[in-house]
Amino acid sequence: MSEESKKEIDEVTGVETVGHEWDGIKELNNPLPRWWLNIMYFLILVSVIYWVLMPAWPGRHDVTHGLRNYSERVEVTKQVEAMQNARAEKAQRLLQAASLEEIENDPELFEFASALGKITFADNCAMCHGSGGQGAIGYPNLNDDVWLWGGKIEDIRYTIAHGIRSGDPKSRNSLMPAYGKAGILQKNQINDLVNYVRSLSGMDVDEEAAARAAPLFKAQCSVCHGVDGTGNRMFGAPNLTDEEWLFGGDEESIRYTITNARNAVMPNWNGRFDDATITSLAVYVHTLGGGE
Repeated sequence: MSEESKKEIDEVTGVETVGHEWDGIKELNNPLPRWWLNIMYFLILVSVIYWVLMPAWPGRHDVTHGLRNYSERVEVTKQVEAMQNARAEKAQRLLQAASLEEIENDPELFEFASALGKITFADNCAMCHGSGGQGAIGYPNLNDDVWLWGGKIEDIRYTIAHGIRSGDPKSRNSLMPAYGKAGILQKNQINDLVNYVRSLSGMDVDEEAAARAAPLFKAQCSVCHGVDGTGNRMFGAPNLTDEEWLFGGDEESIRYTITNARNAVMPNWNGRFDDATITSLAVYVHTLGGGE
């Protein structure tokens, strides 16, 4: 029996079937809507035009370039060059600025430095210091006024450029001895010293233990932290009286620091960033709220 003879009118819908039947299911002859077909034909036409005008077909060593000879790579290169040219003039002005005050007094220059610094910080610094510079255990808070090496923009810029214990020849370096690990102090001496250090910040301590450790602190620690424990920026030695603790101020954290030392590393960025970017980053960090 021919397909044509199988066609019939469906009783439910009144639509002619196409003559196909599967397990008692018959296919109705419902053509696609005209508007849908017109859109499909239009898109086919557009694709043909695109194929003629634009790069479309890959070859063994190259692609068809089309009548327009368009290249996304060339366009991106042009845009990058234009951006670099626009940035170069402001970057030069930024490097010539004598001080932060001069940068801040130039709204356009300050906006440029802040924007570039913010982007650079988000891409390279936020994973350690936090998206807002709030820091974390072992990573300094950049929003406060606590600076181991100084909070002036020149100090910040130097730290960013050369790092801390980074291996850079001009890196900032400090060394906290591992008093317990190296056998310099006994466990009972370290426990006394923990109480003394905590007492400098006015925390509750064992007064007798703190008193026993006073001469020990003077002999072992005061050369860097100062006799009064207020620290020394020349050595990057923290102030022990301000209740600000990079690795925690509880007894266990301080005991671990004295016993094993903590000598964290900040990378130097002078090999990755140009001078203008480093200056912009210093401006941004300075304006987070803790700059001096």
